[in-house]
Amino acid sequence: MKTFRFIFFLTITIALGVSLNTRIAGVPPLGKFLSPFHGFWQNAEEPGINYEETLDMEGLTAPVTVYYDEMRIPHIYAENETDLHRVQGYLTARDRLWQMDFFSRLVFGRLSEVLGERTLNFDRFNRRIGLKKMTEDLLVTIQSDPDLLPVLNAYSDGVNAYIDQLTYAQYPLEFKLLNYKPEAWSPLKSCLAYAMLSNTLSRGESDLENTNALALFGRDMFNMLYPDQLGNLDPVIPKGKKWSFDPLKVIKPTLEYPLTKTKKTIDKPHPLNGSNNFAVSASKSKNGHVMLANEPDLELTLPSIWYAYHLHADDKNVMGVTVPGTPVILIGFNDSISWGVTNSPRDQVDWYSIQFRDENRNEYLYNNQWFKTDKQLEVFKIAGDATYTDTIVYVHHGPVVYDRNFFPENGKTNYAMKWIAHYPSTTINAMYEINKARNYEDFTKAMMKFQGPPQNFMFGSAKGDIAVWLPGKFPVKWREQGKLLMDGSNSAYEWKSYIPFEHSLFAKNPERGFLSSANQHPVDTLYPYYIYDHNYEYYRGRRINDRLRILNDMLPKDMMKLQNDNFNYMASESLPMMLDYLDTGSFDTQGWNYYKTLSEWDYFNEPSLKAPSVYQLWWDILYVQIWDEVDTVSIAIDRPNKYVTIDLLKRDSSLVFADILSTDRKETTRDLINLTYQKAIDSLDVRMSENDEDLSWYTFKNTTVRHLLRLDPFSVDQVRVGGYASIVNAASKGHGPSWRMVVEMDPAGTKAWGVYPGSQTGNPGSPLYGHMISRWATGEYYPLLFGPDVKNSDQVIFTQTIQPQ
Repeated sequence: MKTFRFIFFLTITIALGVSLNTRIAGVPPLGKFLSPFHGFWQNAEEPGINYEETLDMEGLTAPVTVYYDEMRIPHIYAENETDLHRVQGYLTARDRLWQMDFFSRLVFGRLSEVLGERTLNFDRFNRRIGLKKMTEDLLVTIQSDPDLLPVLNAYSDGVNAYIDQLTYAQYPLEFKLLNYKPEAWSPLKSCLAYAMLSNTLSRGESDLENTNALALFGRDMFNMLYPDQLGNLDPVIPKGKKWSFDPLKVIKPTLEYPLTKTKKTIDKPHPLNGSNNFAVSASKSKNGHVMLANEPDLELTLPSIWYAYHLHADDKNVMGVTVPGTPVILIGFNDSISWGVTNSPRDQVDWYSIQFRDENRNEYLYNNQWFKTDKQLEVFKIAGDATYTDTIVYVHHGPVVYDRNFFPENGKTNYAMKWIAHYPSTTINAMYEINKARNYEDFTKAMMKFQGPPQNFMFGSAKGDIAVWLPGKFPVKWREQGKLLMDGSNSAYEWKSYIPFEHSLFAKNPERGFLSSANQHPVDTLYPYYIYDHNYEYYRGRRINDRLRILNDMLPKDMMKLQNDNFNYMASESLPMMLDYLDTGSFDTQGWNYYKTLSEWDYFNEPSLKAPSVYQLWWDILYVQIWDEVDTVSIAIDRPNKYVTIDLLKRDSSLVFADILSTDRKETTRDLINLTYQKAIDSLDVRMSENDEDLSWYTFKNTTVRHLLRLDPFSVDQVRVGGYASIVNAASKGHGPSWRMVVEMDPAGTKAWGVYPGSQTGNPGSPLYGHMISRWATGEYYPLLFGPDVKNSDQVIFTQTIQPQ
């Protein structure tokens, strides 16, 4: 215990030094912060259980019992749903209050109030793209739902019951460090997950970058570098499915795109945000039960983006994870069904060039007429600085994000954003119904309400069904509509209709006995609607399907093993070609040693191997060098993706892009691969000599689970985990499996296992802070306590009773 306290207090001292050196606004008065009676000392927790056995809570109608397991998951048993979610809100606030506040400030563009001027543009951006407005609109929709609204109200009451009894000494550490206090919670804030996850998962696009590339390269080269689809892919919906409907007609108009060049574009969601999920039918299971697995690959943070619950009351008995602040389980299972979600890449954002009548921006041109704009004044309070006011102009397409006040380096351009997430949505209503669904029919009805940005929903049931659905709101588009910047004054560029729900992508109980998704192309060309995204994944889905085709008599441990699979499909398709191009006759001892390491590699990115480090650095240098033409232009252009790049290198030994701009000679593909190989091994030798590195893969990539404030003392680096981007175990430097879940739908009782890289508590002063990271890294799962006899299970380590005050 003394050792833990010493480490905690030393960590706080370092964190305070870091915060002072990085000029975080609102640093507390040191006397108050260092007070042994009220300051950070009070955040150090004793080992073991620190909860009170009995609590009184105002507003409860009956006692609520909470059972805690080894993961510290609360299993909340209440007599009614209102009491259930009131206690849920209280317990979430107890463990994650500061994180909830941080997420709400992020969504509403209010981080500058506590972090100062450095986050002002980030706040402005989040309001410009509509995160605040879509959250407000979502609550308006929920207010007409007589079942869901009371859930949000009860949850908020529970959060506020916790906040109201706090003293400064009990504030979470980050409130003390940043010198501010918690605010009251509200049902509006409980809607934050929709905007936050929509922003993370569906806002990615390359319309302006594509427009720049088309203007620069011309049509033929553009089509080669940025194709809609390439190669023999393995889509989410099994290939060859026949669609028994007549599609809505769409005719591409004859028009010219406005090839306006854009110097700088907005920040996009991280390209490594993704996920995978898969389900196998009883025919492939040794126990004769459906099994389902899910892992959302997101930013790895402390506290974790997920919080786990088991919720039991009335007709609800559901377990899984949700975003702190949101009462509805987003990924999970109940007695009858299980479900998991992955991002479903579909182009959800279109940009329109807007022409204002004059500098006042009161009117804009559309269909040869002048229409009035709507202006929204946004006020930003800034810690330690003057208040800032911004004006956002709205046209019927959406908010004008690019204008003279935001990205003025683009000159007089005005671009309006049209995003499916801006439209009214009943997505949270859908998730609420899924929590209670009893069969495939209930689940399908819930899918009809999932009208926002799309997800790939994997489904499994105790009755033996497996299915995948790709619900959402999708405009009917002609080919390339939305792939490039469009003329906002021309009605021909408008969305005219939406794909009916009856025409949605889905598959149920396929003959092959399994379904999967991993952010790849959703369907083959037999589907009659145009589908496009700039960032499909080309490797993870194929690896999962390759394994599931040959696996039989599967057990839950086989599902776990596949989730932790480290096979590098991309390396297997690119490295043999790269090695074949090498001029081995010119190698010295150093060159031969690295060549031997690579040629003997089995393509598994295991933590202790050196070959993955050598390959990855070589590939990174090669990839940057081959697209040096793209990097040197003064306008925003994306490099062609890795899959396209490898295909071009394989097909064309005299590829024009192999030429290095900084040299006088004209390099071929062979020249480029040999030059970059030498650069890679020289760089590796420097790293080893200067940093004393052994080039082990886990050391080289340095997977880090970072605190939300980027405070190193509250983060965990050098996590000993394999995998990488484009690998099923997608653990890269800062992104990866944020929750792993495997469920076996045994009709006698659902069985499940799970783990995530963090802990239920968000308190850095707890001995349990981040305690699951090591088990997550080695692929060890916790059995998830569920079933009819939780209270008598030997997995229960503490029981708490919360009773009416």
